[in-house]
Amino acid sequence: MTSRRSSLPLRTAAIPAAMALTTALAFLPATANALGRDGHAPAAAPATADGPSMSYVVNTRTGHQDAGRVRKAIAQAGGTVVVSYDRIGVIVVHSANPDFAKTIRTVRGVTSAGATRTAPLTAQSTTDVGTPKVSTEREQKAAAAKATAGQDPLEPLQWDLPAIKADKAHEKSLGSPKVTVGVIDTGVDDTHPDLAPNFDRKASVNCVGGKPDTSDGAWRPSAEESPHGTHVAGEIAAAKNGVGVTGVAPGVKVSGIKVSTTAGFFYTEAVVCGFVWAAEHGVDVTNNSYYTDPWYFNCTTDPDQKALVDAITRATRYAERKGVVNVAAAGNENYDLSADSITDPSSPNDTTPGDREVDPSVCLDIPTQLPGVVTVSSTGAKGLKSSFSNYGLGVVDIAAPGGDSTAYQKPAPPATSGLIYNTLPGGKYGYMAGTSMASPHVAGVAALIKSTHPKASAQAVKSLLARQADDTACPNPYDIDGDGTADAVCEGDARYNGFYGAGIADALDAVKK
Repeated sequence: MTSRRSSLPLRTAAIPAAMALTTALAFLPATANALGRDGHAPAAAPATADGPSMSYVVNTRTGHQDAGRVRKAIAQAGGTVVVSYDRIGVIVVHSANPDFAKTIRTVRGVTSAGATRTAPLTAQSTTDVGTPKVSTEREQKAAAAKATAGQDPLEPLQWDLPAIKADKAHEKSLGSPKVTVGVIDTGVDDTHPDLAPNFDRKASVNCVGGKPDTSDGAWRPSAEESPHGTHVAGEIAAAKNGVGVTGVAPGVKVSGIKVSTTAGFFYTEAVVCGFVWAAEHGVDVTNNSYYTDPWYFNCTTDPDQKALVDAITRATRYAERKGVVNVAAAGNENYDLSADSITDPSSPNDTTPGDREVDPSVCLDIPTQLPGVVTVSSTGAKGLKSSFSNYGLGVVDIAAPGGDSTAYQKPAPPATSGLIYNTLPGGKYGYMAGTSMASPHVAGVAALIKSTHPKASAQAVKSLLARQADDTACPNPYDIDGDGTADAVCEGDARYNGFYGAGIADALDAVKK
């Protein structure tokens, strides 16, 4: 699975994608034929379909003058158009021609094209660290007994809310129901009693195949699928209704934009669909706690991977032009995303991964490292960078609670776990951790800002996020496990650094006029 934001998946080195979520917490202690430039193929050499069916994105110059030529070339090269996002010049294609991408890249009007996966079509990735720990009825009753006036019953377990002053913010505003946060993720269980009051059905969709499916409930995860999206949705907008937990912005709406396959893969065509859908259906903020499979880092020097970067960049920029603030998780491998080189052992995660050295300035974690996207690192209950969180000067924009091992960062009572407590499918509640959990805190704060300043542009909301964040200096040294050796090096000063960006998100400032 690839949740996170830099994740839906917690990406973990050499662990098969579908196993990453299950095993991650173990790392936390205690707890063909060429077409000419005119688009015509030689009459004597038709394209052959002698490989498995694969999915591709074809990126074209925007406008209609090339559309007919490109579509004809796609058919001649053995491709079938699944959906065409003409507004951004991205076409999703299926083809069994192994030379499809190479062939179509020669067509006039095509700027890039590439396979979105390395596994055949009918064959997971989130950025949470490990499977959720479901709370027992006994634990819930004990928490409810400690709730104070004005708190939802399980709010005493949510140390993350006071960490960003959300509890104080709620005394002034819960956010506006005119604001919607789209959870681009594994799906959202809108029947959950803490999510049903705030769910925006009209802004919800299933984008898994790259084409919107608006049938009733298509946005929900099945019993076999990850609970990740439901947990994220609760962190953002669980209703303050006397039931369960409270979200950062419990008065705003939340929608489910499902983009992960049953096996948990977040492929480019689905992610593009998700951003375009958000842009055109009244979504104000998107949360992206995943990386786009199958490559943790997509190298723009590779023609296939470049096409994936191009397609998602077009989609995120389109959404931002429509007023959407895109927030994403930084990832869970303790990588310095500003380093000269990183060893990526996990790609491609849908077939056979292998070690490769990448330059993160040209090999991008998407959508996390794309221009305009708000990149979020994770902090624990003591306010330190989480042991697993990626970081990097000039990459991380802001920080927020994502949890950490209780052995490293133990919360003050009455909270008992250093992980993040929130909603799970089926009306349940439980703990999860990762930059996947940090990103929705920032998305919630962005929703509060938008509620306070309804006419603010996406750029203005992002500017306020940074300006209102609480300056947080680099720990010197950063020795999270106390073994006498620095576990990461933070560069920068208190106003802006590689661990926390502009600082830790501040929900209280977000609701001040």
